[in-house]
This record gives sequence, C-alpha cells and structure tokens, in this order.
Amino acid sequence: MSELDLDIPITFKHRIRFSKDVFSSENQTLPRLFPTEAEAKVIVFVENEILVHFPQLEQEIQTWFQSVPHLTLTTITRAEGGEYCKRSEVVCREVMDAIERHKIDRHSYVWVIGGGAFLDVVGFAAATAHRGIRLVRFPTTTLSQDDSGVGVKNGINLYKKKNFLGAFAVPYAVVNDFRFLYSQPAHICRDGLVEAVKVALVKDGAFFEWIESHVTQLAALEPAVLEECVERSAILHARHIALGGDPFEMGSSRPLDYGHWAAHKAEQLSDFRLSHAQAVSIGIALDTIYASKMGFLAPDKAERILSVLQALQMPLWDDAFALKNADGSYALIDGLDEFREHLGGRLTIMLLRDHGVGFDIHEIDDAVVIECLHELEQRFS
Repeated sequence: MSELDLDIPITFKHRIRFSKDVFSSENQTLPRLFPTEAEAKVIVFVENEILVHFPQLEQEIQTWFQSVPHLTLTTITRAEGGEYCKRSEVVCREVMDAIERHKIDRHSYVWVIGGGAFLDVVGFAAATAHRGIRLVRFPTTTLSQDDSGVGVKNGINLYKKKNFLGAFAVPYAVVNDFRFLYSQPAHICRDGLVEAVKVALVKDGAFFEWIESHVTQLAALEPAVLEECVERSAILHARHIALGGDPFEMGSSRPLDYGHWAAHKAEQLSDFRLSHAQAVSIGIALDTIYASKMGFLAPDKAERILSVLQALQMPLWDDAFALKNADGSYALIDGLDEFREHLGGRLTIMLLRDHGVGFDIHEIDDAVVIECLHELEQRFS
C-alpha cells in the first residue's frame, strides 16, 4: 500500500458586525445574519449586570423573535458574570445544564450577551456541548468589543491559572452593539481602551497617533470618538486572527499579547482584585520601559506611550507587581515561565521597536525587569 499525504485547507467565516440598537425593529443587522430558509432554536444567555442597566432588554429580545418566525426562542437565561464566573465551573455547568434541558443542538444557536469573562464561559460551554453549537456573541464592554469578543478563544480558570481550561472556536457571529458601551461605569469603559492602545502599538502606528491626538475625547468618553476607537481596534484584532497565519496560536509568536505575560500573573497575584484591563495597562508600561532600557525603543517614544495610558486614567502601578516569594524573589517573574507553559514551545515575548512595530524576543533579563518594576513603583505608586 502506497503512502498518501493530504494537506486540505479548512476555512472559517468570521462574521463581525457593528451597529447600535440591534433589537430595534428598524435595524436589519440581525435578520441579515440568519437565512430565512433555515429554522432553528435559540437559547439566550444574558449577564445579570446587563439587565440591571437594561431592564427592558428581555422584553426587547422576545419582541424581536416574534418578528422572525424561522427562529424559535427557547428561553432567556440569566447568569452571574465578571471574573466570578471564570473562577469555578459553576456558571459553565449552569450553561451546559440549560443547553441540555432545552435540547439545544448543532442546528441551534447559543446567543450570549455580556462582558468578556461571561462570553468566555458561555462560549466554552457552547464549544464543547455536542462538540460545538453555533455561537453568537454580543459583547457589552469596551474590553470585549474592542478585543476579546471578536476573537476565537474561550475558557475558564483552573489550577489558579487564567484560561487553563478552554478551546478555540470561531463564533457564528459577533455583534458589537454600541448601545451597550454606555452601561459601564466610566472608569471601566476607559480601562477597556487599553487593548486598543495595545493593538495600535504592535500593529498600526498611525492608529496609535490617532489615539494620542484624540486622548482627551477618549478620556471623556465622547461617543463618536469612543465608537470609532472600538471599531478600529476590533478590526485590527480580527484581521490579525483571520489573516495573520496562526488563528489558533499553534506557533510561538503572540503579538496580541503584548504586555500580557506580566498582566496574567499580576491578576493571579492580586487574587483577581486587579481587572484584566488594569493589569494589562501596567504590563504594557513594564514592557515599554524594558524595551527602552534594552535599547530597542527610543526613550521619547516610550514616554509617549506612558503619557497616553496616564491620560486615559489607567493605572501604571499596583503593589501586586512587587509581591515576593518566600525566598525573596519577585513572584511576577514566575509569570514568564507560566506564559511559556500556557503557549508551549519556546518563550516568546513581543516588544516594540517603534509605535506600530513589534518584534519577538526569546530571553528576558530578570534583573532589568526588576529595575523596571522599581522605576514604575517610584514614578507611579
């Protein structure tokens, strides 16, 4: 018998939509996503916090489904969101129980409305129930609309590690409804812009300059500028995932994780008192100063990055970054090995040569990292 080698490409359609008030009868964003010839059941999961700000949302959803007879709404299920839902299997199990109870199958849809952590948990349940149910994400926070919500990852924390249990799964669609942005407290809305700063720094220097020139309006959360920033960030993230050649992160380079190796560890060290956005802001500051000290990034360009983060009222220091192990070593440094372990393969950290120009390194000088921590603490604590 002769050997036969097959290399068959598999493509996915990644539908991302930007709109406002998508459950309005005049808005055609959702009807265009679902072919009228295909009947299907839909189960909707909504984060509790969203219903506090939009108590009429359940009725709006029910009314919308009445006008779309080929889609059958089985139930709207509320659940707890935020980091709580990722820290145990409780909410994930609640989602799976509801999927089983309402007989949701691969010809059905799971809709999820909430912030990034809630999308992660419901998305993981949808990706694993029946080996995959079609998922429609409705991100509601700045952080989820400009970054994680348009991605292809999901998961929950385990063994005190972020996203230890998870899967890659391309959602059927992502619907960024800008209406939801204004349900957040102002500081959380601003903090979420850190991922826009990040993707601009590694992918698009002109976008960083745009953020820099509009930083006052962004800090004030002026709607037109905020929505443009969120949309441009989401598109850059989605293009990297779809066109960057490694959508499921099988390689070692992770440009969209700039500043994240320290952020993930600091979240853990703070027992998740630090939000992801806050930790990423400090992680970006740390890696920016490191790149400057190592001679990769011009000092004036590093200072411009720090100034933008400050102008957006994001933190540049937290004591969690200075916690030490029993032997006196900095606990944060352990995050380097955990970052490598989560990805596998060779340690690969993204740094900057310029705004919009990232490059990979494979070794970090611990002593210089500690110098950078001292500088951040002295300047911004």
